[in-house]
Order: sequence, then structure tokens, then C-alpha cells
Amino acid sequence: MASENIYSLITIDEYAVTPKYMQLTNSIVKAIEKGKIEKGYQLPSINDLSFELDISRDTAEKAYKHLKKRGVIGSVPGKGYFISNANVKQPIKIFLLFNKLSTHKKILYDAFVASIGKDAVIDFYIYNNDFALFRKLLENKKDDYTNYVIIPHFLEGGEKANEIINTIPKEKLLLLDQLLPGVAGNFAAVYEDFEKDLYEALEQVLERLSHYQTIKIIFPDYTYHPKKILEGFYRFCTQYAFNYEVVANVNKTTISAGEVFISLMENDLVVLIEKIIETKLEVGKEVGVISYNETPLKKIILNGITTISTDFHLMGQKAAELILAKSTEHVATPFHLTLRASL
Repeated sequence: MASENIYSLITIDEYAVTPKYMQLTNSIVKAIEKGKIEKGYQLPSINDLSFELDISRDTAEKAYKHLKKRGVIGSVPGKGYFISNANVKQPIKIFLLFNKLSTHKKILYDAFVASIGKDAVIDFYIYNNDFALFRKLLENKKDDYTNYVIIPHFLEGGEKANEIINTIPKEKLLLLDQLLPGVAGNFAAVYEDFEKDLYEALEQVLERLSHYQTIKIIFPDYTYHPKKILEGFYRFCTQYAFNYEVVANVNKTTISAGEVFISLMENDLVVLIEKIIETKLEVGKEVGVISYNETPLKKIILNGITTISTDFHLMGQKAAELILAKSTEHVATPFHLTLRASL
């Protein structure tokens, strides 16, 4: 069988966050695996590849170096690159869909990639909490993926997300970070139990919180965070007789002595800290701050900000383990409170 034209076999997806050199690498390996190109096939030069695919020369060179390191291609000075090994396998091909890439989501991503192993192929997409883009990416998905790993968080319009997700074969599906109502069948999940996690985290610092009169949670109208967080907040404040308030806009809120603020989003945390500094109230004594999601900087800001956070490293690791074990188990990740000077 004659090998096909290499350019008809390479896909560079501008929507994908996967580096272009990896997309190029994966396309060539996939073509070999499907028998589209054979051992001995002469690959285009780096310059030709760069020109035809409209990619940088560095990208093309990096892809060839990666393939050569894996033993897939060889090179002969003066003659160029060729397929040296047609016995390649990519048993795991993952469609990875994140709502955004933040500091803690990068921790999750890095743990997942490290745990899934170097032989897995990952096409990585981000939909920026935009339901229309989420739908478009999933409707245009290829059908040769072995696994779909999805974080379902939306600013608006996500009410029908379950209908789109239900088109994915359940044995291939893994939901990350949140269980979505209406997703049917036996599928894998590694998730946060948002109501329970917040309630129990606040219970851990009940003694510290008792020094304050009012707890305010900054929960903007535009947030993608699940409303289950508010249910845990209401339950705790009612159970332990705290005054409480949900703040929709941190820019418009006042800050007084005896208040504790729970901030979910990083941008709101910055505004909150600026406003507290203006009041000259002493953080950790006159006013308290709790922030969602642990990041390295929170150990330093305001002599240390108290955080409540799931274990994102473990979440990524567990997701990879479930895929490798072909399990449809649901795993709730542990939630940690790190007490620092801000409370």
C-alpha cells in the first residue's frame, strides 16, 4: 500500500491549547498507527513543513525532535527525516476540556498529565466558562477518543450542558470538579462536594470565627461557582447563629470591624484587600479574610491568607488513575482549610 500525502493527515486545531508541536507529533503517530504512512516514508523538510502548515520553523523542528526521541523517526544528513518505526501505539486518546486555566487548574492539569503517562495523547481545550463555545467544541469533537475529561462550569446558559454531555458514551466520560445534574448512566467522576466542603471547613475554624459578628461571602452574579456553596454557607451561619450576607459586588460593599469575608474569585480578593488596606483595620483581629483555592502567593499576602481548597493535585492524579483502571467510580476529593494570619 502506498503512503498518503502527509499534509492531508496533519490537523492543527487553533482552538486547542495543546502545543502545536504536540498536535503535529500526534497527527504523524496517528497516521502511522492507522497505516496511512509506512516505514521508510520520507517526511517533508522542516522548512517545507513550516511553510505548508503555516507554523513556525521552531514548532516543526520541535515536533521532529520529539518524534526522534520517541524512536518514531530517523534522519540522514543531507537526506532529511523518515519514518523509522511503524510499530507505534497510542492506546489512550483524551479530549480534555477545562472551563479555564488558573493557577489551581494548572496544578490539576500538571498532575493529570504526569499521572496518565507519556504514551497518552491529550487534546486540551479551554472554553472560558462560555456555554456556546463548550457546545461547539463537543459537537465538533472527533469520534476516535478513548476518554472525555470535562470540567462543567458556566457563567450562564449551562442548563442544557447535561444534554450535550449525554451524547458521549458513558464508559468514555469522566467529569472533573463538579457532578452535573441530569448526566445519566455509569461514568467516572472526581469532584468537590461544594455544600458539605464549605460547611465543614467553616466548622474547623468555629472558634476563630466566634471573634467576629458577621460573615460575608462574595458571590457575584457572574460567577461560575456552584450555588451549592451558598447552601453550605447558609446552613453554617444558621446553625451557629452568625449574621450573614451575600455580596454580589465587592466594589460596592462596606467593610467594618467584626466582619469576615469569604472570597471565591481571585479578582474579588484583590479588590477586597485594597479596600481593607484603605480602612486601616487590622486583618486577623478586626476583620477576617478567607479565600477559596490555595495558591503559593496566599502564603505571603497579608502575612498569610487563610484558604479553603480541594486538593487539585490529587484530583488530577485520581482522574488519571480512574482512566487507566477503566473505572466508573465517583470519588469526592478531600477539602482542606489552611489557617493563617488573616483569620
